[in-house]
Amino acid sequence: MSPTDLAVQEQQAARNKQRVVNDFSIQIATVNGSGSQTANMVLLRSILLMGVPVSGKNMFPSNIAGLPTWYTIRASKRHYVARKKEVDFLVAMNPETAKEDVLTLEPGAAVVYDEPLKLNALRGDLIFYPVPFDALVKPVCPDAKLRRLVRNMIYDGILAKLLGLDPVLMEQALAKQLGKKAKAVTLNAGALKAGFDYAEANFTKQDPYFIEPMNETAGKILIEGNTAAAIGCMMAGVTVVAWYPITPSSSLCESLITYMKKYRVDKTTGKATFAIVQAEDEIASLGMVIGASWAGARSMTATAGPGISLMGEFAGLAYYAEAPAVIFDVQRVGPSTGLPTRTAQGDLLQAAFLSHGDTKHIMIMPSSVEECYTMSQEAFELAELFQTPIFVMMDLDLGMNNWMSDGFKYPEKPINRGKLLTDETLKRIGEWGRYKDVDGDGITYRTIPGDGMPVYFTRGSGHNAKGQYSERPDDYVDNMDRLARKFETARKFVPKPAIDAVPGAKIGFIGYGTSDWAIGESRDQLREETDLKTSYFRLRAYPFNEELGNFIDAHERVYVIEQNRDAQLLQLMKLELTPERQTKLRSVLHYNGLPIDARSITDDVLSQEGFEVAKKTAARVSAGSAGGE
Repeated sequence: MSPTDLAVQEQQAARNKQRVVNDFSIQIATVNGSGSQTANMVLLRSILLMGVPVSGKNMFPSNIAGLPTWYTIRASKRHYVARKKEVDFLVAMNPETAKEDVLTLEPGAAVVYDEPLKLNALRGDLIFYPVPFDALVKPVCPDAKLRRLVRNMIYDGILAKLLGLDPVLMEQALAKQLGKKAKAVTLNAGALKAGFDYAEANFTKQDPYFIEPMNETAGKILIEGNTAAAIGCMMAGVTVVAWYPITPSSSLCESLITYMKKYRVDKTTGKATFAIVQAEDEIASLGMVIGASWAGARSMTATAGPGISLMGEFAGLAYYAEAPAVIFDVQRVGPSTGLPTRTAQGDLLQAAFLSHGDTKHIMIMPSSVEECYTMSQEAFELAELFQTPIFVMMDLDLGMNNWMSDGFKYPEKPINRGKLLTDETLKRIGEWGRYKDVDGDGITYRTIPGDGMPVYFTRGSGHNAKGQYSERPDDYVDNMDRLARKFETARKFVPKPAIDAVPGAKIGFIGYGTSDWAIGESRDQLREETDLKTSYFRLRAYPFNEELGNFIDAHERVYVIEQNRDAQLLQLMKLELTPERQTKLRSVLHYNGLPIDARSITDDVLSQEGFEVAKKTAARVSAGSAGGE
């Protein structure tokens, strides 16, 4: 038997014999469009108010209402917020998926289910709590049309009783979620109490799972990455936003619209100090961004993989003509339409070299909602410093899911607009040319229309150092070499990697983005279950710097962990690493559309290290809980 398989079985056996406090996952299987999101957020927030670290992940269909949706809540006293591969407590509300959801559970799991489904007949090694939801909701909600929306709040009441959640905190969470909608609050509060009272009168606690008060979430907020990024953009001074709706990036611009209307309207005149335009497509949106930045505005767009594909020609224009632009890529599963509501890290190579010809783009890679906020601000600084597109590489898991975070700090540094030509600079350098490198860093001085400085003609075609049209081979080579030199300069300015070097560790991990959370948990599993020490190098930007090579040199084997099929980060690294360093690299890949989990990483690494790792059969993996098999 493999070490990890044995460890999982031992943990499960121990859980069945003793209380499991603040360390389990809840999966809620419902129907899209049934109003379950309110109930799920109330449950998530209630656990947070209990002082217990928590995370929530939504897996919803890309088509129409009525299809299956799963919401997973993880409570972890150890602050683990990655998706947990195993489901400990299931709430089965969807008749279409209930049987499969139950069959995929590990022995000893608990199930709250709609009584008519008779799920207790399926297995004898689970703990079942049947609930007559329809009968309970009727007296609470006389309006039959509203019952399907209020019905879900009953399972919150059931769980509150079974898990030990404070009913007062549940009511606080409900009020927070529904705000000033008094009627909705009253109806849902009634359903909450009906569920609690039913569980109290009819159920004897059989499962081992409990929520008990902690003090680990004081001052914490729950926020989506897209919302955090929107706040960061506003703080960065964005004034022009051009976008085309596409999942999973739409809520970034939608949130930004709300914030800008609230905080960026002139109090004297009542006029907006910004422009947010929904373009006819992604191509047009980037064209508007480039035009606005040429005119002096801090401008941006947000999209996903298909939109990035369409932006190729304009991305090349911004790179070659050297116009700042900030592009948020909230990655999803491809190719083509792919799985629009599933997460991935599959756009790395596309974004790095987007456009035809020789092109290299700067990318920054947030892993948390805090970094969505801070790196959004950094993106605008880098865009103007290097006069080029900056790609902010997020993903659906980070952008659209709920993450626990400290409150954000108000920016203290003044805005840096890079090399804008001034009278003083003009006197120092003598003759100015828009594409003339006078400092040796590849970055030239630019002017903005109307600033009183010399004007120039912006060209996406061949040009010389003065910006004049040219097809001379030497002018083209000089310009391309300077652009390459500018990219080299960027290595010193992009966000530095986060490195945890463990003395004596022969194995190193490299990852980026939301993989970070599963990687941290996997490192704990490897150390605690097999005494395997690992170091960790979290990339936060491209181009890479010399620290990457140094990290590889310090370890015998280095696992590059990413959420795509083709090892895109590893391939990008190989373009710059020596053959000796390349031989040390190995891949851990996860690309089923669900957020990466720690156990999949642990099993994959141990398998490659020569341990025997048991594999679960595909039949035991449901759409809502599949891992990396």
